Amino acid sequence: MQPFLTVFAIVFLAELGDKTQIAALLFAADSDRHPLMVFLAASLALVASTAIAVALGTAVERYANFIPLKLFAGIGFILVGIWSISAHFRNA
Repeated sequence: MQPFLTVFAIVFLAELGDKTQIAALLFAADSDRHPLMVFLAASLALVASTAIAVALGTAVERYANFIPLKLFAGIGFILVGIWSISAHFRNA
């Protein structure tokens, strides 16, 4: 049960206030869309993207187990940060 609660808490906190939540809020605020449909579509999208992430994580663990997971995750976050910063300067 502890691993489940840990994953839930980390993902829940990571999702708060991100672009996904803002998009769901904006879609729900549109009077042409039913809030339940917005909830179901956003939930399904999160489930689908999480399934892809779990599948990729499982493949990485299986085929690249010689690389420590924390190192792999850290490099991934650094690359996303560099990509985000460079996108800012390209659009400035």
